[in-house]
Amino acid sequence: MTQYELATFAGGCFWCMVEPFDQQPGIKEVISGYTGGQKESPTYEEVCSDTTGHYEAVQITFDPKIFPYQKLLQLFWRQIDPTDTGGQFNDRGSSYRTAIFYHNEEQRKLAEASKEELIKSGRFEKPVVTELLPAKTFYRAEEKHQHYYKKIPFHYNLYKEGSGRAKFIREHWKKRKSDEQLRQELTQIQYEVTRNNATEPPFQNEFWNHTEEGIYVDIISGEPLFSSLDKYDAGCGWPSFTKPLRRNELEERFDTSHGLRRIEVRTKTSDSHLGHVFDDGPQPYGSRYCINSAALRFVPKEKLEEEGYGEFRHLFL
Repeated sequence: MTQYELATFAGGCFWCMVEPFDQQPGIKEVISGYTGGQKESPTYEEVCSDTTGHYEAVQITFDPKIFPYQKLLQLFWRQIDPTDTGGQFNDRGSSYRTAIFYHNEEQRKLAEASKEELIKSGRFEKPVVTELLPAKTFYRAEEKHQHYYKKIPFHYNLYKEGSGRAKFIREHWKKRKSDEQLRQELTQIQYEVTRNNATEPPFQNEFWNHTEEGIYVDIISGEPLFSSLDKYDAGCGWPSFTKPLRRNELEERFDTSHGLRRIEVRTKTSDSHLGHVFDDGPQPYGSRYCINSAALRFVPKEKLEEEGYGEFRHLFL
């Protein structure tokens, strides 16, 4: 029987703190809510008034055997500005402060070690001020605030960009390699596909008929993209997948090149061109992610732990 644990993080507006955790393996549930204050069952308006002592936060139910607490901490830091004492980005006030609410002594020790590691990394010039606090009663927020990124994606994306959060994450946590670096590290076809939107020849690419079990990652950033379990032969001559491992790592753009009307698929972290997504895939998803092999690197299932992708091992058990 799975033994789930709780993790609670305050990272500013809780709308933006659900998506990063929601699509990770081993995550059962992510809830938006309020914690750390004195008032019982506060409303959103009361918390935003900065009179309740509560933080906007997310509470995560997770399987530590699949996605350990250390990885949750790493992911948490990559969503916030840990040097801001007055809120997060354009959201100001005590309810938008950052904090890690630990649920037991082991979480406290891991959180302290993680914070110390971040400080020693020298990534930020200003002091890291995110608090480590004992967990208190967590109050679920109103239903309209739950999984906002799914309910109103257009406004959510505008908000994330407009608040300054997305820009901060790109500049501090997802720094992209220079064109010169990529020319040295990639083969010519890999460079042309990922940087210049080229398309490799069908049936003459590395993974079109590849059947080994494992995951496919971004050739540039290493971000996990697809699983062999979702790969199928679409007869098109390119690797085809029914769904991505993490939908929030992909960006879709309307593409009218070559006189066609298609949906291009790119990665958010490296801004790499991957291929296109079509609506003629098998059910129940109905999608066909038609991807260039040159944009991918394959990690076999027996090397997932060794290469830092241990959270995906359970897929192949």
